[in-house]
Parts: sequence; C-alpha cells; structure tokens
Amino acid sequence: MAEPTRVHLAQHGTQIFFYNNIRTNQIIYSLTRSLHNHTSLKQLPFLGKKTVPSHLRKDLWQPFCLVSFPRPSQGLLAYRRLREFRRLHETSYPLSLIEQSNGKLHSTKKRGKILMDQKANSVADLAAVLLRAEDKLPRIGHVKREANGETEQTERDQDTEKEVEKRREEKREEKREEKRKEMREKKIEAKEKRTEWIRRLQKAGKKLFRRKDPQPPEQGGVEGVKISWANLLDSEFAQQWPETVVHDGLTTHRYTAAFPVMEQDGKGRPSGIETADVPVELLPASGGNSVPESRA
Repeated sequence: MAEPTRVHLAQHGTQIFFYNNIRTNQIIYSLTRSLHNHTSLKQLPFLGKKTVPSHLRKDLWQPFCLVSFPRPSQGLLAYRRLREFRRLHETSYPLSLIEQSNGKLHSTKKRGKILMDQKANSVADLAAVLLRAEDKLPRIGHVKREANGETEQTERDQDTEKEVEKRREEKREEKREEKRKEMREKKIEAKEKRTEWIRRLQKAGKKLFRRKDPQPPEQGGVEGVKISWANLLDSEFAQQWPETVVHDGLTTHRYTAAFPVMEQDGKGRPSGIETADVPVELLPASGGNSVPESRA
C-alpha cells in the first residue's frame, strides 16, 4: 500500500484544476481533482453579504479547464503565481471598475458581483504565467519603448540625482556586506556543531548515512504543457498564448440512468434483446405500461 502513496506524491503539482461557478463566475484553483471546503473556500474573498458560501455545492461548480505540466515544479510554480495574480485582481482593481456612469459607486451587492467575476481574469493570468515561464514577458519595472524599430530606455541625466543614488547604493552595499559577514559566521558555527555531532555519533559506534539529495528539476519553460478546456472559446479571453502550449477539449463524464430506455420494435419488444433469452411474460405489451396476466 506504500507504493501508490509515493506515486501520488510524486505527481502532486503536475495538474491544476480550474473550477467555475456557473452563477457568479468565481474561479477556484485546485491541485486535486476533488474540491475540499476547507482549502477551496479560503480562495474566495469576502466582498459583501453572501459572497462566500458556507460550503461548496457540486451543482454550481463545474470544471472550467485542466492544465497539465510535465514536471511537478512547473505546476507548483504556476499555481503560486496564479494565486498571487488573483489576489491582485481582488484587492488592487481600478476604481472605474466599480463606478457608475455618473461617477457614483455601485451598490455593495453590485460591487460584489463585479469583483466575483474572475473568469476572464483567470484565463489572462494563466496565459501571463505561461508566457513568463517562456521568458517572453519583460520583468516588472523594466521599461522599454519601441520607436523606429529600436528600443529606448529611460535614463536620468541630472548629476544631483546620480550622486544621491550613488550614496544610497554605498549604504546598501555596506548593509549587504554586514549581512554576508553574519551569514559566514553562522555557517562556520553550524559547521562546527555538525562536526562535533558527527564525532560523538562515531564515537558511540553509530553509523551515519548521508543521502545525496537529487538536484531539483529546472523550473521554467512550457514545453509539454497541455490545456484541456470545457469550452475552447474561453481561451480567447487571453490575447496571446505560447506557441508550444497545446489546447484541447475537456472530456466530461455525466451520470447515466441505471436502466436506460430501450427502443421497441413493431411487436412491442425491445429491439436490442433476443426473444429466446427473455421470457414472453416479462416482455412489455404493446400498450407499454400493462402488467402481464397471471397464470391460473
């Protein structure tokens, strides 16, 4: 029973499940196929009365998309960035989003409905995360302007500002040097304690086995990433996607009746069943709902 557990832990992070609320368009990210109230409800912020349910209803939350990654490290990194981006959408939104045409704010109920609708934002965030992993998006704070096919960067020309910046950099460098010195001292102290601990174990006759940890897989890149959509048209909420990402439809399974209705032939018998295998008394009459007569 231990082998399936190790396999399950090794695959943790290779898939991210998106669930959508059909009423409010709220989105929940999950690393598991099933949603849990304790962990999933933490993703829903309080935006007013009745914006956070007491529990999740299976008839309201449906699969939105499934993102598959070749390595768990890629999926965990994307999951963390998706949660961060969504928090920004819910807390750092522009004021014009909740304003009316006359400049007044919407009612509390209306504002809650507007902010709960994160369907389009989640798709755009997913595209941004994958583009950043592909190193196609510029880093935050790196300003570029394209003019006449050349890239121009803004620079400061005043000498006074350069001097102030130079003094600030010197102070920052001094602080960094102090931190590096403290770290070196802590490492030396930890090494001495570890050496003393090993010496005591060896003296007591115990063997110390050191396991060499494998190198963590490289993070980044979108080679082998696949997105399965419940509705392929939802992918158009994003302006750009990496070229190597594969988009596909999501296969959904619905419940079927335990005893499906069978078509009947002209004699009132099920067309898919041989008469030799079914007694005549058990076959329905031409009326459809009549009960077979009992034998005397």
